[in-house]
Amino acid sequence: MTNVDVDWVALRRAAGTAMERAYAPYSKFPVGAAALVDDGRVVVGCNVENASYGLGLCAECGLVSSLQVTGGGRLVALACVDADGRPLMPCGRCRQLLWEHGGPTLLVDHAGGPVPMSQLLPFAFDDTDLARIAAERDRQPTVPAALALKVGSGTVFVHPDVADGRQVWTAYWERSSGTGDDEPAGILEEGPSWDTAAEGVNWGRIRTPRVVVVDAQGTASWAGDTPRPVGIEQDWSAP
Repeated sequence: MTNVDVDWVALRRAAGTAMERAYAPYSKFPVGAAALVDDGRVVVGCNVENASYGLGLCAECGLVSSLQVTGGGRLVALACVDADGRPLMPCGRCRQLLWEHGGPTLLVDHAGGPVPMSQLLPFAFDDTDLARIAAERDRQPTVPAALALKVGSGTVFVHPDVADGRQVWTAYWERSSGTGDDEPAGILEEGPSWDTAAEGVNWGRIRTPRVVVVDAQGTASWAGDTPRPVGIEQDWSAP
């Protein structure tokens, strides 16, 4: 639907009717809201206050509940009015709520003309941010659950290897002797292959602060998160 499809007069009237049912004994500020859904139906809501002021519900909250109860869909246009029928702008929380169910193109009634949500809530946080964060998290190397209690101990050695005729980098997480407990020494985990040493270092640093990079000539460099130990003459830096 486009802006020309919206009967703003009818939408304001529906919002006014909803406002008359508001429960606002504390603020004496009744609010009504009405919205057009993408399937053509109209959903409404009114503010419902509470003696515990912070528990009050805005009219837009009730409207979104009505949207879901009556079949869901996407909000296309919304009018929110006060006791005199004048347009009101949704509060910050409700703008986020309306973005969730209408997105950036949802039109909100305003005295100067309808305003899209993209202007009322610029740089909005929504499910695309959650998906991006989840994707970034999934790309991060993780420690197997069986080794979670070993995190922080031992040393990771990152070193070059050959796979399919080309140089790659791999690593192993080793628990050496002298740990002060009864755990056996030896390799805890072998890493996969990477194109760069930096990827191996990243894999190692989530396991232990002790990471050593050994190059093709056998030279050891310290890539850990602690001061360089005696016996390793240089710090590692990504090429």
